Amino acid sequence: MLKILKYYKYLFAFSGVVLVAGLFSLGFYGLHLGIDFKGGTITELEYAAAPDIAHIRSVVDEQVQGVQLQTAADKGLLIKTGVLTQEEHQKLLAVLKEKTGEFTEKQFELIGPVVGRELRSDALWQLALVSLGIILYIAYAFRRIQRPITAWRFGWAAVIALLHDLLIVLGIFSILGHYKGVEIDSMFVTAMLTVLGFSVHDTIVVFDRIRENIKIYAGQPLEFVINHSISQTLVRSLNTSLTVLFVLLALLLFGGESIRYFVLALFIGVITGTYSSIFVASPLLVLWQKWSARKG
Repeated sequence: MLKILKYYKYLFAFSGVVLVAGLFSLGFYGLHLGIDFKGGTITELEYAAAPDIAHIRSVVDEQVQGVQLQTAADKGLLIKTGVLTQEEHQKLLAVLKEKTGEFTEKQFELIGPVVGRELRSDALWQLALVSLGIILYIAYAFRRIQRPITAWRFGWAAVIALLHDLLIVLGIFSILGHYKGVEIDSMFVTAMLTVLGFSVHDTIVVFDRIRENIKIYAGQPLEFVINHSISQTLVRSLNTSLTVLFVLLALLLFGGESIRYFVLALFIGVITGTYSSIFVASPLLVLWQKWSARKG
């Protein structure tokens, strides 16, 4: 049986260093927001054949700075830029037709800063509602456990692990935004919600085994029960995560530029989610129990 909890201080120290670095970056540099959040224009084009993203980017970069390109269906393309006047927009279309081939303009939309603020607000509400739903669900699912851990502690430990994953991914993208110009868009919010779902799934697998072993090993110290539960679920968690990571790695290498940072957010999130479910959420239960015992 692995004695994971024996090294919890080192594991927490490692998480703390990564979190502090990320929070430092978030505090001083913030996030490099894309036009989905700060406003701009979206142009949707449809080519006769699948567009060459790399070539189109080189053409667009000569005309406009800070451009995001995203494929839409097989032959579609979304061009996200800062605010363009009609004259600048028509000039860009003319250059694209000359250098990249014929296309049909499907949409030209202006996103104002008010819409961007609403998107930011909606994203925060989504994350808050997901966290609240997780607490309530776990508290209900584990409601029959009263000792030595209450159902609410399972819920709060899962949410703390989720915040751990969220802050690490946000911190890394804050650093990437400052040094590499990586922007945060609506797809990043989708990636974050996916990461939270994957993370809580992995955490519940471990917690469910802890719940079963509390009954089987009644009278045994909580540390023994949790160490045994982690040992039983470790291989399954790693196999599940590695399977997902191999797919994401393939997408990261060969999936194209338009989804690169969306996939990168998922890749980092899956790693942190697996780590936190084993090395953060479970040790928190033991520390909370020890703290309650000393307080009592």
